[in-house]
Amino acid sequence: MSVNDATIETTVLRWLERAVIGLNLCPFARAPHVAGRIRIAISRATDVDGLLGDLSHELMRLKATPEDVVETTLLVHPEVLQDFLDFNDFLDVADATLEALDLDGELQVASFHPDYQFADSGPDDIENFSNRAPYPILHLLRESSIERVVDAIEDPDLIYQRNMETLRKLGRAGWDALWTEVTP
Repeated sequence: MSVNDATIETTVLRWLERAVIGLNLCPFARAPHVAGRIRIAISRATDVDGLLGDLSHELMRLKATPEDVVETTLLVHPEVLQDFLDFNDFLDVADATLEALDLDGELQVASFHPDYQFADSGPDDIENFSNRAPYPILHLLRESSIERVVDAIEDPDLIYQRNMETLRKLGRAGWDALWTEVTP
């Protein structure tokens, strides 16, 4: 059964606010979120070709939209590439699409997946959770946004290490608690 777009958007926003921003896993995310410059696009593609069409459309849309209106796009695709290895393989297609659209160096694609797993890690290692999301997501970013933030950070290479430390301290129980609703 397909989940409706409003539920998907609510779930992605909760993940963005509680994990990505709340744990400061991405120091780039807070400012565009607060300013309302993160677009959540939901692809209803059910195959790779459909997703590729949606990806191309969203890349061109991001390029054509002023940065002060939309700085970044989360392309959520809940019905295709559920298998992480297939999703991971698709990232080469996404990069080739950037080149084919002559957007390489202007935009880039980052990735999030419910079963994200770094090379040489175990499937349940907490470090993988820095790139885990409730649905498969292709994050379309402007190079200029990344450069601005990287220039403002003392040592951007430490982001990954800091994320790993944060997640290890939090542990799986702490991660799971992020999604528990507290009622007054």
